[in-house]
Amino acid sequence: MTMGRPRIFDVDQALDRALQVFWQKGYEGASLSDLTAAMGINRPSLYAAFGNKEALFRKALDRYEAGRGGFRHEALSEPAVRTAVEQLLRGTADFLADRRNPQGCLMIQGALACGEDAEPVRQELIARRAAGEAEIRERLERAKAEGDLPTGLDPADFARYLAAVLQGMAVQAASGASREELQQVAGLALRVWDRDQAA
Repeated sequence: MTMGRPRIFDVDQALDRALQVFWQKGYEGASLSDLTAAMGINRPSLYAAFGNKEALFRKALDRYEAGRGGFRHEALSEPAVRTAVEQLLRGTADFLADRRNPQGCLMIQGALACGEDAEPVRQELIARRAAGEAEIRERLERAKAEGDLPTGLDPADFARYLAAVLQGMAVQAASGASREELQQVAGLALRVWDRDQAA
C-alpha cells in the first residue's frame, strides 16, 4: 500500500493562524489567499487537512470555543451563582479587551455581512450563540432550584439579558472600547442582579 506524503506543517499552528484571519475579517471577508498565506500552506494542503473553507471555519470555531472562550465554562461552574455571573461578565470584558486578540468576538465578527452563500455559516453561529445562552439559562435554573437566585429574576429572561449584554460588549470591543469601559458595562449588569437581590 502506498503511503501518502506526510504533512510538512503543524496542523494546530495552521488552525490558530486561520482562526486569527477569520476573527479579524469574518467568514466572508477571509479569502482563501488570506488563509493560505497566514497558514503558510497551499490550497491543496488546506483542503487535504481541513476540507473546504466552511469546514475550516467550523474547526476554527471549535478551537475558539474550547480555548479562548473556555472561561465561560469555568465561570458557570462556580458554586455560587452570583460569583458565576460576575466572573462571566468580568472575564468576558478582560477577554475582549486583551490586545493579543483581534477586536471583538469571533462568534459575532464571523457572521458580519454574510450573504446567501454563507447562510450555513450564519446559521451555525446563531446556533452556537443560542447554545451559549442555554448554558447560562441552565446554570440559572439550577441556582433557582437551589434557592440561590434572587426571587425577582426569571432564569430564561435573565439568561437572555446576559447574552445580550455579552454580545453588546463584543460589538463595543470591536469598535475599540477599552477594558475599563467594558468593565463598567459588566458592573452595571451586576447592579441589576444586586438590585433584584435586595428587592
